[in-house]
Amino acid sequence: MSSLSSLPGLDLPPGGLPVLAADAAGDAPGWAAGHRDALRAVVAEHGCVMVRGLGLADAAEAVTVLQRLATDLMTEKEAFASRRAYPGGVYSSSKWPPNQPMCMHHELSYAIEFPGLMLFACLTAPQAGGATAVADAPAVLDALPADLVGRFEREGWLLTRNYNEDIGASVAEAFGTDDRAAVESYCRANAIEFEWQPDGGLRTRQVRSAVLVHPDTGQRCWFNQVAFLNERTIDPEIREYLVDIYGDEGLPFNTRFGGGDPIGEDVVELLNEVYEAHTVREPWRAGDLLLVDNLRMAHSREAYEGPREVLVAMTDPVHLADCAPTIEVTAR
Repeated sequence: MSSLSSLPGLDLPPGGLPVLAADAAGDAPGWAAGHRDALRAVVAEHGCVMVRGLGLADAAEAVTVLQRLATDLMTEKEAFASRRAYPGGVYSSSKWPPNQPMCMHHELSYAIEFPGLMLFACLTAPQAGGATAVADAPAVLDALPADLVGRFEREGWLLTRNYNEDIGASVAEAFGTDDRAAVESYCRANAIEFEWQPDGGLRTRQVRSAVLVHPDTGQRCWFNQVAFLNERTIDPEIREYLVDIYGDEGLPFNTRFGGGDPIGEDVVELLNEVYEAHTVREPWRAGDLLLVDNLRMAHSREAYEGPREVLVAMTDPVHLADCAPTIEVTAR
């Protein structure tokens, strides 16, 4: 078993992202298996770590490396954007316009079960931009106004989604099936209200806690997608176009306070400003590996130029009930 003392290439810059210079000697899967526990120990202490020097050259090798580092790979449900699925429980990064950033968020923070650990492997680094940046969730929580946090703790946050074949993830992509009975069964089991639309689309509503307690460290974390999935993150021209076609209630996603009140643009701007103040980033290089504690750290994807290929694995599932949610979420 490896230990932190066997990672001489680990650099811990003050206020920066931990980076490990690895010497894989041409055997990245073997190196990953041998250093799995040590890497997880770094993540447990610092929230994330980037590994350089593995020389990941193709998707098959990257998939094997991610599998060696995982404990229980998760099948994604309730995806908000489509992905390419690779064999063995690994995915492409979400398909999102390259010129549009993906704001800070915690993966599947609207789900009853979500990954405790995110694994990213870069096969092709973009010409510019495209970093997977991270932000410390306990620090973000401490920096937010107490009255705003208090309201979210009392009410939670409401996510409304509209699934159709035109934009965003379809019903089949999000739930793994387009069978209505199976989708309805999933929704009932995961505390999601649902309503089938006349055109065959699906509208869902779910209320979740905005603040959770990390089950391993006891830290209180700002854990949600309030800002990212709010309508204000959609490009204004695209949003106007979508509203013209689908109406205000037909946007692919939107967030509100848990009681149903709209979240003002000023709140969304404040959340993104606080995230940015606590963001650290390290530009991708081809062959890089990034491990992120999904509760402790939010992550984003910056706008980029040129081809970019990053594989993603979700592992170490965590159940909402194990994180001291501030509101009751009851499955039916």
